[in-house]
Amino acid sequence: MGKIELIMPKMGESVAEATIIKWLKEVGDTVELDETIVEIATDKVDSEIPSIGKGILIKKLYKEDDVVQVGKVIAIIEDGNKEIIENVSNEKEIIENISNEKEIIENVSNEKEIIENVPNKTNTTIKSHESNRFYSPLVKNIAKKENISIDELNNIQGTGKNNRLTKANLIQYINTKHKNVKNQEKTFIEQNTINIQHQDNVEIIEMDRMRKLIAQHMINSKATSAHVTSFAEADVSKIVAWRNRVKKKFLERESEKITYTPIIFQAVIKAIVDFPLINISVSGDTIIKHKNINLGMATALRNGNLIVPVIKKAQEKSMLGLTKSVNDLAKRARENQLKPDEITEGTFTITNVGSFGSVMGTPIINQPQVAILALGKIQKKPTVIETDFGDSIGIRSKMFLSLSYDHRVVDGALGGQFLQRVVDYLEAFDSNQEI
Repeated sequence: MGKIELIMPKMGESVAEATIIKWLKEVGDTVELDETIVEIATDKVDSEIPSIGKGILIKKLYKEDDVVQVGKVIAIIEDGNKEIIENVSNEKEIIENISNEKEIIENVSNEKEIIENVPNKTNTTIKSHESNRFYSPLVKNIAKKENISIDELNNIQGTGKNNRLTKANLIQYINTKHKNVKNQEKTFIEQNTINIQHQDNVEIIEMDRMRKLIAQHMINSKATSAHVTSFAEADVSKIVAWRNRVKKKFLERESEKITYTPIIFQAVIKAIVDFPLINISVSGDTIIKHKNINLGMATALRNGNLIVPVIKKAQEKSMLGLTKSVNDLAKRARENQLKPDEITEGTFTITNVGSFGSVMGTPIINQPQVAILALGKIQKKPTVIETDFGDSIGIRSKMFLSLSYDHRVVDGALGGQFLQRVVDYLEAFDSNQEI
């Protein structure tokens, strides 16, 4: 009889760890080949780990809610057909035996991961280009994990040599900060919680994990960015006519539908190329200008939650390439089959509120990006049409676009010019092109 080690799989280049959400098998249970044993999660993506052999689960090395590094053994299966093993090692003892592999810092991300990211010359320090104060690599990594800016670091009292900020100083500051936030949240909840103790006409629904993440992400965005929203209306009659002309032939040829989304994406990409300062991020007092346009597409899931898969290097894709990417990512998002890397590194996001009947919206910026575009419902409207022979009234297909942007770094002129450029590209669409 042999033993099979179940490994935390690699889920993308930028993903180093995952959280165990739920064990579907208990110690002593028989498992079949490819049968799901445990559910895991990274950021917004939930995944399943199947058994790589047939046998009996004899050890679980981690508990639910534990964060596990990629490549670590999470369970052991006894290979072969044998009776359920008695006197299996106590799961708690196993977890204690591996505890020396990681040192948990309270309220801070796994220190082992942080230390691994520090250069080999551990005694060196890095001078911040944003200030004259020195910070060790470990301090800077912890600060990055906790989204603490250089300005905030500069205001923390240090007890090291020459008032240097030590790891202990930073951890104490983070713990105090988290405690204050929790106290504020507790006060707010106590002041705003509805008394439902004795109400029979209500249903209490616990937020799931993804909804909690979305809620916190939205709150953080509003607290971080100075939101401003600009609006414009585009005549998309040419696009509607073109899609009606090619959609049947495209479906027969590619066995999938062509929507308005990739057409609009192409116009947005062209506008970003014209105005690259829309394709940026902010880190403290630093602006990060991205060379690639990684286009996020907000996608509604069947359970009502939202996820944002990303089309990487969208500027390199043709109309056909964008169509394939949009359809593929949307399909796999709804089937919960996205890889963690496919929802990261976005530089600009588009959300289609028109798909739910809304004519316009005021979307919240997807941090750390600085702008997000909402697409409204396409509607037929009576419109004044200007010609060389005078004005007339005609029926045109039109839609509203709304751009929310971070007024810290994007002024009204840039936001308005970018939005109008998107409109210009949409209205100048070549309806004679083929796909």
